[in-house]
Amino acid sequence: MNTLKATIESLENGYSAFIEGLDGIVATGSTIKEIKANLIDGLDDYVETCRNLKCEIPEGLIGDYRIEFSMDVKSLLNVYEGIFTKSGLERLTGINQKQLWHYANGTSTPRRAQVLKIENALHRLGEELISLHL
Repeated sequence: MNTLKATIESLENGYSAFIEGLDGIVATGSTIKEIKANLIDGLDDYVETCRNLKCEIPEGLIGDYRIEFSMDVKSLLNVYEGIFTKSGLERLTGINQKQLWHYANGTSTPRRAQVLKIENALHRLGEELISLHL
């Protein structure tokens, strides 16, 4: 199974996404759920158009594939602003609120070590939540 890497970026009025290495495949949407659906529809349309026009289908789209989504820290903090407070993220990541504010507003870009702290903290939270039964 092929893995396609999609990057989601925040825009002024929504989000855009593109697939690394596949020119011309982009999507926009007002929510992350919508952008993922639009990107999948775009990929399906792209493959169908290639088949209809007898064009070469990019290797990554032949057979089964999965999409791995990523976004930058600024986009992540803005997308989930209403869910994760800066104080809550500080407790999860160990990164102080003021620094998180700078990341969210684009006045500072986190070093790779800080990005990994945020990513690992969110993955740990996800694992804890997924193991709960109510």
